[in-house]
Amino acid sequence: MSLTAQELVAAAKQQITEIDVATAQTRLSSLLLDVREPAEYAAGHLPGAVNIPRGLLEFKIDTHPDFQGRQQADIVVYCQTGGRSALATQVLNQLGYSGAVSMAGGFKAWTESGLSVE
Repeated sequence: MSLTAQELVAAAKQQITEIDVATAQTRLSSLLLDVREPAEYAAGHLPGAVNIPRGLLEFKIDTHPDFQGRQQADIVVYCQTGGRSALATQVLNQLGYSGAVSMAGGFKAWTESGLSVE
């Protein structure tokens, strides 16, 4: 049986922790991981966020200096609207990054709340 992308995201959301924008705002001292594409990141991102695109995450996370040896660190993961970040958070949890959470609504919800971006 094949699944749609929306069904994969819904299944991932059942297995991860999601936080809202207000909670994410209180966690800006955590590692912030933007899993959008580089052009999306360049157009604006959360202050201090690191960009590792979703498609490269499994291959790059362990070698990125901000994440090396930080499997227990708090990590707020976000994308544009919350789908890619849910999938990315699920993968991070499987890779041992137990403090990874997904920001519901993503960058869109962040900007719609009037919060600062770089």
